[in-house]
Amino acid sequence: MNIDTLPPGPALAGRHLLLGVTGGVAGFKVAELARELQRQGATVQVVMTEAATRFVTPVTFQALTGRPVFTDQWDARIDDNMAHIALSREADAMIIAPASADFLAKLAHGLADDLLSTMCVARECPLLVAPAMNRQMWGNPATRRNVELLRADGVTFLGPTSGDQACGETGMGRMLEPDELAELTVAFFAPKHLRGQRVLLTAGPTFEPIDPVRGITNLSSGKMGFAIARACRHAGADVTLVAGPTTLPTPAGVERIDVRTAQQMHDAVMGALDAPGPRHTIFIAVAAVADWRVANYSASKIKKTGDDSLPELRFAQNPDILASVARRPDAPWCVGFAAESDDLEKNGQDKRRRKNVPLLVANIGHATFGRDDNELLLIDADGIRKLPRAGKDVLAAALVEEIAARMSGAGRPVTAGR
Repeated sequence: MNIDTLPPGPALAGRHLLLGVTGGVAGFKVAELARELQRQGATVQVVMTEAATRFVTPVTFQALTGRPVFTDQWDARIDDNMAHIALSREADAMIIAPASADFLAKLAHGLADDLLSTMCVARECPLLVAPAMNRQMWGNPATRRNVELLRADGVTFLGPTSGDQACGETGMGRMLEPDELAELTVAFFAPKHLRGQRVLLTAGPTFEPIDPVRGITNLSSGKMGFAIARACRHAGADVTLVAGPTTLPTPAGVERIDVRTAQQMHDAVMGALDAPGPRHTIFIAVAAVADWRVANYSASKIKKTGDDSLPELRFAQNPDILASVARRPDAPWCVGFAAESDDLEKNGQDKRRRKNVPLLVANIGHATFGRDDNELLLIDADGIRKLPRAGKDVLAAALVEEIAARMSGAGRPVTAGR
């Protein structure tokens, strides 16, 4: 990726997807999936089985995608009457949603008795399936065998999950929600620069209580940190996100630990690093952590006195999470973030040396909290490089690529001062 000209478009821009719909009550959700894939930049061609048309009409999908829907293997709209070849050759991937138990069985055994199943057998592109069925059907030994056969054949499964089902029962077999399916589709296409890495990341603000109803915090929304967590997951890493107070949804596939104060964030980070199992290889400190906490916290609400006297607050310094991680003998590869109000380059380089980290990312301008876009400076021992203004998701993907290049030893050419 040329970081001087970051891609401005959505994640699936330029992708053409075949969306196969089979018979199931979850088919009504696929209309929203078609819209979400298009919002992500993809063009979508819908192909339906005859059973699918009993749940949702082709007109619905034609209206949503602006493309005619194909249902018939002998559709004369294709010049050579070979829709199963012509349609599949144009696609970057095929997504089957909902994928019924019957259709999974067809796929597993190479049956091709209608347009959609024939396309799957004749395809040259990747195949992703989003199963949806009753819990007993999902757990049936025949279905389990079919799933294993398909996985061995390289088919990617998107779900299912456990939850309420149309039959009134609860259990495994529920189709993922449209936004989750779209997110996993984006992740499927992302380059796996961090495959095999384990990333620990902090995001959002912290909140330092004064009394039970008041506290000191900042304007951080957590958007940049959550975007980086998402990008790391898309790049193939296992990701643990330690999040301060924020209402942002957890990125798909990311483990989240919620905290409130700087001390709690410090303890959660150290606990994750000390946990048994494979070690974390990358630490990214994006959170806007309070430097100080109120030392004389009041267990009850501080009342006005009726005169002009003010409460006296005493402060204590919070632990420096980034520096604490960087000085560990088993320290992961560390990335720090800096939000400076002035002299960004000098203060950023000074902070990088003081924290003893290989890479520091500085926000350009101090009014970035809560925005959906940003500009960043990448500061390392070789100099400074600018990531131009772009959406935070785009910047996060570029940053992940930069981290992967540095860890691999490939490095990046830099120009001093920019």
